Formats: sequence, C-alpha cells, structure tokens
Amino acid sequence: MIMKIIKKILIILVILIAIPLIVALFISKDFSAQSEVTIDKPKREVFNYVKMLKNQDHFGVWQLSDPQMKKKEQGIDGQVGYKYSWDGEKVGKGSQTITKIVDGETIETSLDFGMGEPAKGYFILKEISPTQTSLTWGISGKSPYPWNLMNLFMNMNKDFDQGLKNLKNILK
Repeated sequence: MIMKIIKKILIILVILIAIPLIVALFISKDFSAQSEVTIDKPKREVFNYVKMLKNQDHFGVWQLSDPQMKKKEQGIDGQVGYKYSWDGEKVGKGSQTITKIVDGETIETSLDFGMGEPAKGYFILKEISPTQTSLTWGISGKSPYPWNLMNLFMNMNKDFDQGLKNLKNILK
C-alpha cells in the first residue's frame, strides 16, 4: 500500500518536472525588450550621461532595487572596453561591458548574466530638435534551454520604462 502511494507521488513529481521542460522545447530562446522616451535636453548632453555605465546606478531599476550590491569596475567608464560588474542579493551576479560607441548616436554593451551567451544592451539617440532627444534603451539575446521558459513570464519593458522615467527626471 505504501509503495503504491510512493510510486504515485513519484509519477506525479516526474510529470510536474517534465511538463515545463517539454513546454520549454517549444518556446523561443530569443528575447528582447526596449523602451523609448523624449528628454528635453540636447542630444550631446543625453549621450554624455548615458554612455557612462556607472550613471545607471542613478536611474536603472535593477541597480536601484539592490543598493547593497557589490560593484567592481575595470577600464575607463564611457569608453569601449569598460566593464562594470555586480553581485547582489536581488539582482544576482553579472557584468556589462561597453562594446561599441558611435559618438553621439549609439552605445552598445555586452550583458553577461552568468548563463548562456551574453545579451546585447543598447542606447540609441535621435535628435528631435536642438533641445529635445529621443532615447531608446533596450536589450536582446538568447535564453539557454530550459531557462527560455522564463521568457513567458518576464516583462523587462516595464523596467526600461521606469528606468527612462527616472533618467528623464535626473536630466530635467
């Protein structure tokens, strides 16, 4: 009798584990998120602020959510090759490295979260007028199996929206 109950419990556990793993086989590994804001500042001023990765400490939702995280820097902020690493209770462990800068136009970064291949982060700036700038902040990448299942539940767009609202308030 007890063996039958244990066997049923084990079968249920196997099914509960297998279902998400099977579902993950059919979910895209690609993910992306982005948001855009208009800031009432010249493009050069906005660019000079966002190219400094350390400034994300002041507007990035993730950095603001874990003020006790340990941070480490390598290289010169605002230049290709600069690497900003973190280790925190809430945000986990990872790094962001500037990989490309097109002066006044774009900043591209490599975001390594410790699993799978690094994601690509970016800022794209467009001048609306001499005193207004459109800024797009985004990310794209691939989640390794079975972590791609989380793509169904993650909505980073709201985090980028809030981060850009924070940035807009800073650059008033």
